[in-house]
Amino acid sequence: MAASIRVCGVLRVTFGGVAPLRTAGGAVQRSHLSTLSTTPAFTPLTPAAAAAVTWQQVRHGSFFNKLTADELWRGVLGETGAGSKKGRGKRAKRKMKKDLNRGQIIGEGKGGFLWPGLNSPVLREGVVQTMSLRGESEQQELQAELVRQREEWDRRRRMKVKRERGWTGSSWGGISLGSPDPGPNGETYEDFDSRVIEVKTVFNMTAKEGRKRSISCLVAVGNGNGAAGFALGKAPDRTTALRKAKNRAIHYLYYIERYNDHTIYHDIDSTVKKTTLRMKKQSRGYGLHCHRAVITICKLIGLKDMYAKVEGSVNLLNVTKALFTGLANQETHQVLSDKKQLNVVEFQSERGPLPLLVARPEGGARAEPEPQDAIPNTRLHWEDVRAAQGMKRSVWAGVKRTIW
Repeated sequence: MAASIRVCGVLRVTFGGVAPLRTAGGAVQRSHLSTLSTTPAFTPLTPAAAAAVTWQQVRHGSFFNKLTADELWRGVLGETGAGSKKGRGKRAKRKMKKDLNRGQIIGEGKGGFLWPGLNSPVLREGVVQTMSLRGESEQQELQAELVRQREEWDRRRRMKVKRERGWTGSSWGGISLGSPDPGPNGETYEDFDSRVIEVKTVFNMTAKEGRKRSISCLVAVGNGNGAAGFALGKAPDRTTALRKAKNRAIHYLYYIERYNDHTIYHDIDSTVKKTTLRMKKQSRGYGLHCHRAVITICKLIGLKDMYAKVEGSVNLLNVTKALFTGLANQETHQVLSDKKQLNVVEFQSERGPLPLLVARPEGGARAEPEPQDAIPNTRLHWEDVRAAQGMKRSVWAGVKRTIW
């Protein structure tokens, strides 16, 4: 170890006011130390005296180490100022943010120097290491590895990850997001799946920032066994909005009753705002003949056979609300039997005129039958009447065709 210690610009001797600095040789006054530091011939300190001196490392502040990385990038990309807040020139200033610290090791360079404490250990076999130079062959191998690693990162950045196909090739609707994230208490949801229903860009006009852009996502979750829910997520970027919607939907679950685990109990008409959803019960093997958003949600619920038609507005949020509202308010056969105090029977085509008893009231059926109104309160849909009477035909049937 060198006998003399040279004081660098980043090291400073700390003093408690005007108190003397204690060393092994006695007390050294501050004036004496300053006098020694200003003289050309600096008297070297002994190792025992240097060990007793308290040194404090000081880092001089500048523009680059006072600000965070995000603040520096905002200055580079020009995202601050009144013009950027109002959305001025956002297309011209759009640049890709790059992590300049990635792959950088403090102390490494083309020279191949080994600095103890930075790119080499301070102690090796109990001996304090000093600055040394790496071998030429080892330095070339290290530089080649760094170049190969950076090329691999660039290749991965340019590579596009092929995601699962949704309803169409470029649409986010119908794409699976996987299971929701685990909860704060460690609960997991491996048996649930989440599907994207809608992704759209929305704007909010503010007085300070003008048109503020954000992404709104509608996501539905379900376990395929009757438990399902949906939620909206909104964020400046699409990934955060999808994650928020997926994790929020798991907290707003419905339990949907299913008849024989494949269809609904009865026909349902559900209306939300300007959207009307008509659902019809179907036999096993019929399938899902519905809107594509309704098909996606029915698979999450566990419904396999149903017909549904959307009338009016096809707003996906209203369609989703109408579907969950109608399915949650349906009456099961047992509820209907207890309400009417009558046996509930079902006629099936394969059984002919023989009825099938599906529910019996708990207190027993009443003796007198239910009175029938003179005018039945049955709502008929004109499309169903036309189809039943054979009046419904193709819209192209009356088109005049020119024969060349």
